[in-house]
Amino acid sequence: MRYQFLIDTYRTEIEKVLSVWAMFDDGDLRKRPHASDPRGRSFLEHMVHQSVSENLWFSTMLGVFVTDAPLPAQETRLSFMTFYAENAGKRLAALAEKDEGWWEENVDFFEVKRTRAWVLTRRIAHTAHHRGQQTALLRMLRHDLHSTYGPTADTGGLMQNHAPTIYAYSDVGALLRGESGGRNKSPLPGPGEKPATERP
Repeated sequence: MRYQFLIDTYRTEIEKVLSVWAMFDDGDLRKRPHASDPRGRSFLEHMVHQSVSENLWFSTMLGVFVTDAPLPAQETRLSFMTFYAENAGKRLAALAEKDEGWWEENVDFFEVKRTRAWVLTRRIAHTAHHRGQQTALLRMLRHDLHSTYGPTADTGGLMQNHAPTIYAYSDVGALLRGESGGRNKSPLPGPGEKPATERP
């Protein structure tokens, strides 16, 4: 199917959202980039936005409805992770059932018309944008970062220096089990001897 790559990409987006949330601690929920500036979302507000926004895009623009209650009853980090994984998994399953004609149909995207393939591509970019904000917040909170795309300063530095990609968990199931228990993530080697930037 021509649009299988979008389904596959959305599957990895689910993993990346949860992987970043797994890098935070429970005590980080209400922390902001700057404590006195409410313009920067707290980690809790990021989880709320991801859950509500993704559900809204899918239900109203793509026509994929899985729930009318996208937020967990208890707003803990683990509850958000479990609830988001469940709802996103249902959206993923629904996408896998669609044919090419469905993907190519024009639908409302705010004030304009776009194909569903275009809308999902924009949704993926939207999620990646907020994930970048969250990883910046993690650095401000002095957390180590596992990989979400490739190497980080904590997995050894730059790709051109052959730093490895190290995910905290092997898959979503392992992530949810790990975060429910001892949080036994893959060990990180640290930055290594070479600078973690092209402009040291």
